[in-house]
Amino acid sequence: MSHIKRLLLLPLSLLVTCLVAGPLSAQSQQVSTTFVNADGKPIGTAMLKQTPSGVLIDINVSGLPPGAHALHIHETSKCDAPDFKSAGDHYNPTGAKHGFVAGREHHAGDMPNQFVQGDGVLQAQVLNPQVTLHTGKAALFDADGSALIIHAGADDYASQPAGEAGNRLACAMIRPG
Repeated sequence: MSHIKRLLLLPLSLLVTCLVAGPLSAQSQQVSTTFVNADGKPIGTAMLKQTPSGVLIDINVSGLPPGAHALHIHETSKCDAPDFKSAGDHYNPTGAKHGFVAGREHHAGDMPNQFVQGDGVLQAQVLNPQVTLHTGKAALFDADGSALIIHAGADDYASQPAGEAGNRLACAMIRPG
């Protein structure tokens, strides 16, 4: 191949690389956050990563009571201890009913219960296909952000408006990194 052809192909290959790499880097957006307990002390972390299928949430928290605990995304990025009521209600941009048994539609912030072993540690990965770290419908980075909440009890997946999961034990603010 001649030197001139190589010089002409170089800008074209750079353009193709940028077009391909651009969407991939947008899909790999991630943010980390810290869970705090009712005393406002850090007890663990969560890493949220945008995937083509939704947001993958990787959780590592300690100091929780053993048993089943509801895990929800709440509507506001505020974690004022001790009760975390500042995080608002479940994240629900579509106005759906709460719970997986409520029908095909449910809160975007509804997620499966998580189980803490006897050592008080919760390590889990949860994929939420109804939310995004990008802009648009069900964006977690809206004007007031959002929060992850771990509740004292299990979500019954049916009771309105929030699944009768009990007090809020831990909170992590979801904000752009």
